[in-house]
Amino acid sequence: MTHVDTAETEQSSADLRVTGSVAQDAGIRSDIEAGTWRIRARGAIRAFSQPGLWKRGPVFTALALVLGVCMLLHELVPNRIGNLGSLVETFLPWFGLGIPVVLAGALWRRSAAAVAALLLPVVVWLNLFGGLLADKSQPGGDLTVVQHNVGAENPDPAGTARDLAASGADVLALVELTEQARGTYEQGLAAVYPYHTVQGTVGLWSRLPLSDTRPIDTGMDAGPLGDAKPAEEKLAYNRALRTTVATGKGPLAVYVAHLGSARVNPRGGFSTGDRDRNAQALAEAVSAERNERVVLLGDLNGTVDDRALSGLTTQLLSAQETAGDGFGFSWPAVFPVVRIDQILVSGVTTQSSWVLPATGSDHLPVAARIGW
Repeated sequence: MTHVDTAETEQSSADLRVTGSVAQDAGIRSDIEAGTWRIRARGAIRAFSQPGLWKRGPVFTALALVLGVCMLLHELVPNRIGNLGSLVETFLPWFGLGIPVVLAGALWRRSAAAVAALLLPVVVWLNLFGGLLADKSQPGGDLTVVQHNVGAENPDPAGTARDLAASGADVLALVELTEQARGTYEQGLAAVYPYHTVQGTVGLWSRLPLSDTRPIDTGMDAGPLGDAKPAEEKLAYNRALRTTVATGKGPLAVYVAHLGSARVNPRGGFSTGDRDRNAQALAEAVSAERNERVVLLGDLNGTVDDRALSGLTTQLLSAQETAGDGFGFSWPAVFPVVRIDQILVSGVTTQSSWVLPATGSDHLPVAARIGW
């Protein structure tokens, strides 16, 4: 018995020595790792603190600051020369692409100053557009509305009509309707939408009754060549309407509009004269609206960041910004880069907003689910 106890005691002592050795080795390794980490950290700090790193890459430092200031103070970019301010605001989200470009240059030049300067555009961009990256949609809603610029050059209006009829929209707004294609849309949508109105080149199809429908004069008093139109021809060129949709929860004022085109050309810069004039007239019509529940569906040829649309965006909220998932770019359909097709609301709540698949048009349809 004594021999066994002695053997067990010796084994336990050996185990303790091994355990102690392992613990000691682990402690040594931990100290080494901690020391190595501290050495590396101090080395990185010393390397980052070298005066040369802060003097390198002045061009990339300047670019980072200019990028950030341009986004931060975009409202101060003047419009007097070629509507530069509106052009900047139209493509404002894409300024974020400049951040990785400048970052690559800063790393290439090993410029600490440029990397630090990039904090400005990063913070500004996230403040402006970071909220659009999250999905803000919610379930529910009472009415689905869809807006689509069907395209005057659409090679398949019948197919577009079928796609839109299957979209599930309760209220469907179409712009850029041509006389040649109007009958095709009326025939293709009649089975789903018993009520509709067409005023000039804009129209509204609805599952619910319409009333108090009238064209809206947005100042399109000139034809394609700029010549004045006779009064009897104005309706043919009309690009906006207003109507009342009778819903189960009360009347809803719906505006449909197609504002003038905005074009970039070498001589005039960003040409937006017609668009801006139309936007002002439409904003005045919305301001005079007596119904507290309003929805505007249209191709506004501008983004909600564009100051030219401020008369509308100060009265109405963007469905995409309040309840969308992402930027919701709608044009051009082959590679959307801007959101110029808008659903703006007042007096109702947007539950969700999304972009529908492409049709034969050069625009994508946009949709929203609204509720009381």
